[in-house]
Order: sequence, then structure tokens, then C-alpha cells
Amino acid sequence: MSHETLQSKPHRRFNPLSNKWVLVSPQRASRPWKGKVEKEKLHQEPSYDQECYLCPGNIRASGLVNDEYKDVYIFDNDFAAIEENGADINLKDGLFQTEAVSGNCKVICYSPDHSKTMPELDINSIQKIIDAWCKLYFELEQKYPWVQIFENKGEINGCSNPHPHGQVWAGSFLPDEAAREDREQKAYFESLKSPLLLDYVKQEIKLMERIVCINDDWVALVPYWASWPFEMLLLPRTPISHMTDLTDEQKLSLARILKELTTRYDNLFNCSFPYSMGWHWRPANGQPSEHWIMHAHFYPPLLRSATIQKFMVGYELMAETQRDISPEQAAKMLRDTSDIHYKLRGE
Repeated sequence: MSHETLQSKPHRRFNPLSNKWVLVSPQRASRPWKGKVEKEKLHQEPSYDQECYLCPGNIRASGLVNDEYKDVYIFDNDFAAIEENGADINLKDGLFQTEAVSGNCKVICYSPDHSKTMPELDINSIQKIIDAWCKLYFELEQKYPWVQIFENKGEINGCSNPHPHGQVWAGSFLPDEAAREDREQKAYFESLKSPLLLDYVKQEIKLMERIVCINDDWVALVPYWASWPFEMLLLPRTPISHMTDLTDEQKLSLARILKELTTRYDNLFNCSFPYSMGWHWRPANGQPSEHWIMHAHFYPPLLRSATIQKFMVGYELMAETQRDISPEQAAKMLRDTSDIHYKLRGE
């Protein structure tokens, strides 16, 4: 199939990380839209909000008081999804199975400034976030096989508080997405004796058509098999299985590409671009991990503007994930944006 055909005719693409397919329908990209339109948030958040549960010195919903923190601030989640003292409720009765879980959930405030999301932070501040990720993983992997670091940005994405922050959920089990990626990467490595994602990033660098940002150590690209319109995958260019393996230089270059990636997101529609992002890396289960390449997924819901979002409904829920705009078109749109934040350009 020619490149021109891929950009104009419906086809399916295979995701080797999940062993699933996605239906691509580029001919639908120009269809008229009369669906739900979100109201664009125009006001600027203050640098401090006395009603915010995450701002320095404020009282949280639990009644606990935040420290007067000056940079990254970490605390135990007051409404944890997984508790350290899980109930003994293992059950196996035919089709009815229950498994006890235990874990630890934390919140990471990126900055004391209520108004500054990641693209608006300086490189040094983003490095401190990376250091916090490394610290938390190292502490929690001693007890739990999977440590999930993630961020939900924006009301449209279910974020309950606009103060820039991320979360860490560590659990006594290997979640479905992690288990699936572990299985597929392991099968590829056993067959070809090379990490799947390392081979993939090398091929993408040769082609360049889906790459949005690149530096000496990292690549941010719209995956060939992307499901969400402006989905991105952030990958190292060398075989690194976990963030604790990074050198200081690699952490610095990671901070730089995170700033550029999120800046291009914001500049696409001149808004604080919402997304869910999270890191995947080798499980801390004592098993061989040479097949693992650490990576971050970015799943943004916006489709055509700051006010129109993609919904995974209907065919996507009942049959197979589907997208309109091709990954190559999405990557070009992001590449064509400025790497200087729109607020600094007066737009």
C-alpha cells in the first residue's frame, strides 16, 4: 500500500505492544461535526489559590495541612485506590474469582505555583520531578512488583484539581496493560534477540515522518499504531529498562524533551492541552528484563480544536479502536507548531 493510499483510504494497523489492531479512516477527517463541544477555559489560574487542596500551607480535604513547600512536594494520597493493609479476600469459585490487593498511593505536586503546568516550568524544575519519580520508584519497588507513575491533566480528562500534579500507585500485582506489554516484548525478544521498542525507534528515526521531537537520548513520536488523535510515545534511543538506570545527562535531556513535547501540545490549539500520561518500565518482580525498554504514553483526548474531543464509544467499545486523522498527519501538525510556548509569544 502506497503512502498516498495510507493517507486517504481506510486500513488497519497492528500494535505489537498490545497485540491489538486499530482501524484508521483518514477519509473521515473532513466530516462535518455537530457533536459535543466543550467550553474553552479562558481564564488564567492564579499562582496561589487559597481554596486549592494542593497549594502550599493549605488544608486538604482530609484535614491535613500541606507543608510550605518550595519545589516538588510528595504526600500519601488521602483517597487511595489501593491500601497498604489489603483485606484477605482471595476467592476462586468457578467464574467468580477475587484477588486481594495491597499497595501505596502518593501525590506529586510539581511546583508550588498553582498556575504552571509542565510546559511552563523551567528545565531545572522538570528535573526535580524526574528525580522525584526515580526516588519514589526506588522506594516502592522494594515492596511492590509494579509502580505506576501517571498524570491526568485537564478537567476534560478527569483531573479533580487544576494544580499541576501527578500520582503514583504501587500495587502487589501486575496490572493488565503492564502484563500485556511484558508478554509481547518478551515474545519478540525471544524470537529476534533484540528489544521490540529499540528496533522500533531505530526504524522510526530512519523514516522521521512520525517523529515530533528528538535529541541525543530521547525520541517523542506519534506511534504508527496510535489510537488517540495526538497520542505520543516517548522512548529512549538506547536500551534502558528503567528510570533509575538513567545518567544525569539522560535525565537532563529527558527534562528538555518533556518540556518541548508538552509545549508543542499546548501550542497545537493554543490551550492548556489535556492528556493522560504514564510511564511503563520493567516490573520489579525479579524476572529477566532484557526485553524491556522504558517508555511513556501520552493519551490526549482533543480531536479538532481546544473544544472538540475524541470519544472512545460505539464501534471502539464494541469492536475495535478507530481513528480518523492519520498518525503521520498528526505528527506533522505537532512538528509544525512552535517550541516556544504560546503564552510567551503573546498569543
